[in-house]
Amino acid sequence: MTDTNAVRERVVKLFASALHLDVTSVDTDLFDAGVLDSFAFVELLLQLEREFGFTTSLEDLEADNFKSIARIADFVMQRLAAAAPRCQAGGSAR
Repeated sequence: MTDTNAVRERVVKLFASALHLDVTSVDTDLFDAGVLDSFAFVELLLQLEREFGFTTSLEDLEADNFKSIARIADFVMQRLAAAAPRCQAGGSAR
């Protein structure tokens, strides 16, 4: 199982390297702070899928899932946990 702090660190690095955005705290509201706009949000989804190897669906696109780095990490952890049983059973995570 992946450590939540490790996922948070990977998301922070993703924001810095792929999105060229600095976030001061994992609890910063990314929408209220103006860090995420519609373009950055789409790019974030693409980068999360690449970094963690899952795809998002329309049901995943609730703003609360992406409000902060802490919530993004929680979302990633849920997606990875949901994919794990399928991978262990010989299925694909995608």
